[in-house]
Amino acid sequence: MLLHCETDGAATDEGVLRGNWLRAGTLDTLTELNELCLALLAEQAAVGGSAASALLLPIAELWRDLDGAARRRAAGCPYLLLDAGFADPDRWRAPAAPPQVGDGGTARYACYFTVPAAVGVARLVFIYAWHLARSQAAAARLLLGMPAPSAALISQYTLRQIQTLSENHPEWLRPRWPARVQVWRELLLAADSGDPALLERARLRGLTLLAAEARLASTNALPMSPRR
Repeated sequence: MLLHCETDGAATDEGVLRGNWLRAGTLDTLTELNELCLALLAEQAAVGGSAASALLLPIAELWRDLDGAARRRAAGCPYLLLDAGFADPDRWRAPAAPPQVGDGGTARYACYFTVPAAVGVARLVFIYAWHLARSQAAAARLLLGMPAPSAALISQYTLRQIQTLSENHPEWLRPRWPARVQVWRELLLAADSGDPALLERARLRGLTLLAAEARLASTNALPMSPRR
């Protein structure tokens, strides 16, 4: 199910939220992956003294209180809840074609997740992103916050190369908006309550943030006009 991610075209923010621009199964795939992301976040929240403390510890009780149904509701966001630096083309750039695995992104990043499950989740996130970049760039932009330059670079990798890249760089994986504790608190409280209006409001807030970041990334990627 994880690779069933085809779309019909562009969409508005509301269209993404309703899922009416996607073919059957696309949001189900995203929800499945988000459930794994949430399980990883909950497991990491139980570990003290890590880089994740700034986000996870202030709402650790909320992570512990989420049952299966609440986690499923939280996973229903129309965007991926984790990120691997998809908005940063330089991270995915390879010096030659075909790309050499491990060359994309030479900078070192602090490891956010320290629990063993992070490696498996990173592999699925990378493969999911690679599939969308190759087959549906519009979906990659809207669901992952991936601008066109990043999609073009990621799509050059083979399946084996993107899997190896994920194994070499699990430290790229981190929550979306790790500094916005209130955004996560709102989502988890809405999911725990089961209130449809609160859930839609929390999802829409995240979607608005993601859209703003995608627009900023696209603007930064445009070539500068020469001065006269």
